[in-house]
Amino acid sequence: MEYLTTAECASKWNITQRRVAIYCKDGRIAGAVLKGSMWLIPENTEKPQDPRKLRKLEQEK
Repeated sequence: MEYLTTAECASKWNITQRRVAIYCKDGRIAGAVLKGSMWLIPENTEKPQDPRKLRKLEQEK
């Protein structure tokens, strides 16, 4: 299995590296592994939905 770093996923998903790390820390990315101080993310992982956008949509209803 191939893995990507948070920087590579951030570029692929068009979000910040910090947001990817937060997703990993919160357990929102299945298969993400913390190796030392670096998150390794399976390359076939889909981008999780941003919970901030879901809250905003709920507030507008």
